[in-house]
Amino acid sequence: MNVFDAVLLDRDGTLIEDVPYNGDPALVRPMPGARAALDRLRATGLRLGVVTNQSGLARGRFGAAQLELVNARVEELLGPFDTWQVCPHDDADGCRCRKPRPGLVHAAAAALGTTAERCVLIGDIGRDMAAALAAGATGILVPTAVTLPAEVAAAPAVAPDLTSAADLILRRDELHPTGPHRAHTAGTVLVVRPDSVGDVLVTGPAIRTVAAAAGRVVLLCGPRGRAAAELLPGVDEIVEWPLPWIDPAPDPVDPAATAALVGRLAALGADEAVVFTSFHQSPLPTALLLRLAGVGRISAISDDYPGSLLDVRHRVPPGVPEAERALSLAAAAGFPPRPGADLRLRIREVPDAPERGPYVVVHPGASVPARACPPGVSARIVAALAAAGHRVLVTGSTAEKQLTAEVAGSAGVDLGGAFGLAGLAGLLAAADCVVVGNTGPAHLAAAVGTPVVSLYAPTVPFGQWAPYRVPLVRLGDAAAHCRDSRAAACPIGGHPCLAGVDPAAVVAAVELLSAGRPA
Repeated sequence: MNVFDAVLLDRDGTLIEDVPYNGDPALVRPMPGARAALDRLRATGLRLGVVTNQSGLARGRFGAAQLELVNARVEELLGPFDTWQVCPHDDADGCRCRKPRPGLVHAAAAALGTTAERCVLIGDIGRDMAAALAAGATGILVPTAVTLPAEVAAAPAVAPDLTSAADLILRRDELHPTGPHRAHTAGTVLVVRPDSVGDVLVTGPAIRTVAAAAGRVVLLCGPRGRAAAELLPGVDEIVEWPLPWIDPAPDPVDPAATAALVGRLAALGADEAVVFTSFHQSPLPTALLLRLAGVGRISAISDDYPGSLLDVRHRVPPGVPEAERALSLAAAAGFPPRPGADLRLRIREVPDAPERGPYVVVHPGASVPARACPPGVSARIVAALAAAGHRVLVTGSTAEKQLTAEVAGSAGVDLGGAFGLAGLAGLLAAADCVVVGNTGPAHLAAAVGTPVVSLYAPTVPFGQWAPYRVPLVRLGDAAAHCRDSRAAACPIGGHPCLAGVDPAAVVAAVELLSAGRPA
């Protein structure tokens, strides 16, 4: 199936060479490989649109008729586009459409009969990527000489040219073939995701595709992911067990406990199993236990040679979002998404909000310390949001009550330890926005459709772990030296990737996300 319905493209510097304030169609020069790349996308059924800032109109550098002539020349050289969305304003006009605001993306999606989260936007500067993310769309940056290094570092995906950008889009589609669907139910299917809350939540769409063809779905999870497992649609039974090759602070391997787990799995009578893992984990220890438990068919992603442990050995290129990585495994195992399937994160039901709105949630903690914003910075963010007129609720677990009290101070409402995960889901669902690091509540916000200001420590790739298909703004130093280190504790003194976050930038991000929602 198509992961995307439409591809949106910036005009100047992406489709054609950037000639400042160009009103002359004779100066239109396509970027190398543009026509061939666009035709490949068209051939797959993807619809194409242009989203372009043209402040030259507001500044009187050219007229509407000249703009139409230039755009007509673009189509003459590059083929037809299904929609053109043009912002005629200058920055000072305060419009909703000028990138980095997401208005053009929402307008293009509506014109194409889809939604922003099913669009990918290709552009050459940070404004393009910011507009894509703020709309909930996917962004691919194709840098040029004017692209700033910081913009490259912060982009969710980077391609050297339009040809490569098209390759990325088509490769992600190829990972999710549609059907044939099973003519009969698959019986009992054991799905495995033994990580933390966020890991379990991002696997939810894949588990739903399995459940659509299975008679019964049993989820094997760890203690850290149990609360999220209880929220997932499609799960009929949960088996909770700590796995020493997964948990970050594991107990020693206990032969008796391992034998007990094998017995528990055998008692399930599972017809097959799908073992979901993160990109840095091996499924093979789990697969060995499943073989000992008598599971007849086992599917997993594995770069390591699996011998006879796997029946379906799937491989996924780096950089694919974790939710799509899991979906591709489900498809390889024989559980492809149905055409038009909802690929967003979801929970069974959204509880009623325990607080009355409007409000912004700030969640300062993180399950991995390297990904948490420094408490002092979080406290200044709360104070700045409150000064801007927002009611600010500060959330955290019972173990984080000292942190939430410090961060809330006198400006925010301290709700540390007040809710379990289900209660937090209700609180987030009614929030205008949540300010949070790369941790479970960020993915919970995505699962209830709440925009996210992501204070993102770059220890793991943003393109893989950003909140999936939800409007967001990324803040933090994307080029910090901890980038891609997978560090659990900050390896650099002073936590520079998040210590420099400007509270005013957080206020601006909240306002951008609030103003950017489609009418």
